Amino acid sequence: MNEPPVRYNALIQMILCRWRESLRQPEGIFWTFVFPALLAVALGVAFRGNARPDPSAVVVVQDAGAEAVAASLARDGGLKVDRLPRGEADRRLRAGKAAILVIPGDPVTFRFDPDRPESVLARHAADGALQRAAGRRDPVAVAFQPVTEQGSRYIDFLVPGLLGMNLMGGGVWGIGWVIVEMRIRKLLKLQLTTPMRRRDFLLSHILARLAFVPIETVPLLLLARGLFGVSTAGSYAALAAVSLAGAFAFAGIGTLVASRAQSSNVVMGLINLVTLPSFVLSGVFFSTSRFPDFVQPLLRVLPLTALVDALRGVMTDGASVAAVSPQLLVLGVWSLLSFLLALKLFRWS
Repeated sequence: MNEPPVRYNALIQMILCRWRESLRQPEGIFWTFVFPALLAVALGVAFRGNARPDPSAVVVVQDAGAEAVAASLARDGGLKVDRLPRGEADRRLRAGKAAILVIPGDPVTFRFDPDRPESVLARHAADGALQRAAGRRDPVAVAFQPVTEQGSRYIDFLVPGLLGMNLMGGGVWGIGWVIVEMRIRKLLKLQLTTPMRRRDFLLSHILARLAFVPIETVPLLLLARGLFGVSTAGSYAALAAVSLAGAFAFAGIGTLVASRAQSSNVVMGLINLVTLPSFVLSGVFFSTSRFPDFVQPLLRVLPLTALVDALRGVMTDGASVAAVSPQLLVLGVWSLLSFLLALKLFRWS
C-alpha cells in the first residue's frame, strides 16, 4: 500500500492536531455545542405553539362604572383584567406590564401605544367585548381555527436559525479564537521552523472544523424533533450539503478574522463585529422581511442570511439543493474570498 505524499500526510496530521486542540477546550465545546441546544430548548418552551396565546393584560381605571366595564371585558378569555387607581394604572402601562388602559365614561377611552402590536390587538379585543356586552350582533358569522401543524409554528422557524447560528459560532470562534491564542502563546512562531506552508496551516483548521459539522447539527436536530416534533421536509442529503456550505463559509471568515489579530481583545471585538449584527440582521429569531425594502438586497448577501434561508428552505419547504442554489452561491463566494484574503493577510507573528 502506497504511502500518501509527505505534503498531504502533513496536512492530515495537522487536521488531527486541530481536532485534539478543540477537544481540550471545554469552553469552546460549551459555546459551540451545548449553548445552542439549551437556547433551542428555552425558546421552544417559550414559543411551543399553544392553541391560545397568553391573555393580554388590560387595566380598567378605578372610576365610576369600572366594575361593569371590567365584568364585560372579563368575558373575553383573551383578556386578563385588573382594576387599579389611575396612578398605578399609568405606571403599569409605562412599564409595559399592561397592554392597554380602559377608562370608563361616555365614551369609554382606550389608552395604548399604537406602535405596539400587542396593544393594538388588545384594543380591538376590548372594544369587541364591550360592544358585545352592549348587545351588538355581528352580521357575519366567523370561526377561528388555530394553526398548530408542524412547519407553521415558531419553533419550526427557530430551529434552522439556531443551526445557522451554531455553524457560524463554530467557524468564527472555533478557528478565529484558536489561531489568535496560538499567536499569543508564540506557537505560530515555532511552526515557522517547519516546512509548513500557510495555506496548509489554514486549510487544516478549515477541514478540521468540517469534521465537527455532524456534532454541531445532529444533536440539535434530534433534540428539536424529540421535544418539539420539528421534522425536516426535505432530504437529509440536501440538509447536509447546506450545512457543509455554511461551515466552509464561516470557517473561511474565521481564518480571515484571525489573520492579523495580535490579542484576545482584538479578536473578540472582530468576532463580535461579525456575529452580533448577524443575529439581528440575518433572520435567526425573526423574519428579515421586517426590515425596509431598500436594505433587503444587502441582507440577502450576508452569509448567515443565505445559510438560514437555505436551511429553512430544506427543512420547512422541502427544497432541493438546486432550489437553494442562489444561497449556496453566496456561501461559496464568501468561502473563497475570505480564505484567499486570509492567505494574503496572514502573519505568523
